[in-house]
Amino acid sequence: MKYRILHTCIRVMDLEKSLKFYKEALGFVETRRKDFPEHAFTLVFLGDEAGTHEIELTYNYHPEKPYVIGNGFSHMAVSSDNLEESHKLHQEMGYKVTDLMGLPGEAPRYYFVTDPDGYDVEVIRAVR
Repeated sequence: MKYRILHTCIRVMDLEKSLKFYKEALGFVETRRKDFPEHAFTLVFLGDEAGTHEIELTYNYHPEKPYVIGNGFSHMAVSSDNLEESHKLHQEMGYKVTDLMGLPGEAPRYYFVTDPDGYDVEVIRAVR
């Protein structure tokens, strides 16, 4: 039996802010959208150029308070072909961004940027 990862779901407070982050900051594209107004929610799927995995943004209409991410969620990760430029761009866009980091004994090769709902995205230098 074989399995293939399809998507990762995250719940968002402001769909437009989240779409802006994932489209403009990470270059993802909307692949499909499912609106369920009678049940007061919308699902928006975003993918990268490879098209092998998607993020599902779940927007429940009129959320009253931010979602609790919890202490079990760590982060999702993407790669960048120009880590330093990506880091600079995310800083200029005004997102919360860590310094460039590396594992112990390694040169810096990643950083974290936080989306509008507090989810961390690790940006890793692409291997060439």
